[in-house]
Amino acid sequence: MSHQVLARKWRPKRFDQLVGQEHVVRALSNALSSGRLHHAYLFTGTRGVGKTTLARILAKCLNCTGHGGVTAEPCGACPACREIDGGRFVDLIELDAASNTGVDNMRDVIENAQYAPTAGRYKVYIIDEVHMLSKSAFNAMLKTLEEPPGHVIFILATTDPQKVPVTVLSRCLQFNLKQMPPGHIAGHLRNVLEAENLPFEAGALALLARAAAGSMRDALSLTDQAIAYGDGQVRETDTRAMLGVIDQAYLMPLLEALADGDGSGLMREAGELAARGFSFDAALQDMAGLLHQLALALSIPEAVGEDTPERERLFELAGRLDAERVQVLYQIATLGRRDLEWAPDEYAGFSMTLLRMLAFAPGDTLPAARATPPLARPEAHLEARPAQAARPGAAMQPLAQAANEPMAGALADGTTSHPRRQPKDVGQVSDYPGVDRTPALAHPTGRRESEDWRALAESLPGATRQLALQCERLSHDGPVLRLRLPESQKSLLDNFGDKLGVALAEKLGVGLKVEFELAAEIGQSPAVARAREQAARQTAAETAIHADPFVQTLVRECGATISNIRPQAAG
Repeated sequence: MSHQVLARKWRPKRFDQLVGQEHVVRALSNALSSGRLHHAYLFTGTRGVGKTTLARILAKCLNCTGHGGVTAEPCGACPACREIDGGRFVDLIELDAASNTGVDNMRDVIENAQYAPTAGRYKVYIIDEVHMLSKSAFNAMLKTLEEPPGHVIFILATTDPQKVPVTVLSRCLQFNLKQMPPGHIAGHLRNVLEAENLPFEAGALALLARAAAGSMRDALSLTDQAIAYGDGQVRETDTRAMLGVIDQAYLMPLLEALADGDGSGLMREAGELAARGFSFDAALQDMAGLLHQLALALSIPEAVGEDTPERERLFELAGRLDAERVQVLYQIATLGRRDLEWAPDEYAGFSMTLLRMLAFAPGDTLPAARATPPLARPEAHLEARPAQAARPGAAMQPLAQAANEPMAGALADGTTSHPRRQPKDVGQVSDYPGVDRTPALAHPTGRRESEDWRALAESLPGATRQLALQCERLSHDGPVLRLRLPESQKSLLDNFGDKLGVALAEKLGVGLKVEFELAAEIGQSPAVARAREQAARQTAAETAIHADPFVQTLVRECGATISNIRPQAAG
């Protein structure tokens, strides 16, 4: 057979060719260079990370004759190196513990270990998947493993070190090989394909690296498959079709439909995914990845890499979802993957996960016609003893009403407001033309400028919105708008200050100059105002719940506990 698969053709033959295991290479190289050899080594790690490859390189280092002794850099040209690479070295004995589990097999190893090496400096025993040995086989090798002859080196490898007896672990020098990060795998695949003179697309390598799940051998095997699928080329579209991976761009409409509370649009997008034959497990996995990036865009925008797919759409979506909602969606996506196997079919499980995401949307994000009734989204959760709690459905209705109705109550500044959004006052003129100034809560007339700035900030998209919400408006004199923000948000300013200036110029007119200044503390930024209003709503909700006679009766007579009170979202 003339063709050799990539996983065998590109198996590393020297320490410097290993990818992603620098911590192990450094320790072994230093030990070999200083002559501090151990009689037994244990390599652990998942499949395809280089355990057996590392053992063979170590065997070459011990027996290489090109440098006159033990070395960390085998020459690769001496008889010992060539024979080890070809699998013909008589003093390198590889034993598959999965096929030789019995005590008799181990006794043969122990008896042969007493004889001096035939051609090399050391007789090296590589026992792969050592955890498969029987208990009696482990017991038989303990004494030899602790005090082997001076010419014998044992190298054990396993994917499940928990099954290896501690008596064996204590006799070995243990190295844990890490799963390889996707970036390392993609870089190695790039080098391999360039050396093979095969055309490829960077997006395809990223897909293969992610599908390999930390295993370089799996990555090379998948690359072989992608080459065959693409007729000698590794293209992103072909690789995606081969792996059954969903392009994350197809998932953005799902998240946008969730942000809009559009149930029919959500089901329409799910049906299109089903028509394409995509894996719903992979869809939820990729959606969780997108939500992770979305959480970063909301909290730490600079952590979102410039090369992140759909970066601009992520930041635009970040302006439509809050951090708490994203956390809930992420958890539902991860739990939905677990529940797929119990669903009537995969589509039913996937669609129910999406409907669960929609059901947990805050009330003000859903159109009024589809708003969830109070009974389905209680504002307080009561835990009662089973023997005394009766008619839980009846109990929750007054609680939901008690939490919702008093919310027309007090704000931090002593004013009051209705929980639903007030109609726009057509008699007021905004400082910022073209901005629909509809404040969530009423303020005295003297605070109109801060309301205008808040309305303008909330109308901006993506990360510029997050930055604007952190800023306090100082003045707007002619073409100069002066803003102040906390020093803690400097990184946000460095990344998106220019974009905010451009966005504000589009709203307020070309020629606008935005000046920023940093301060340890600021006054009334939209973010601070929102936090104060939320605290006021929380206090009002807690007061209303604790003062409700029905709740007091449940606590007093049924032993109920008020565990979580949430105010109704501001309209």
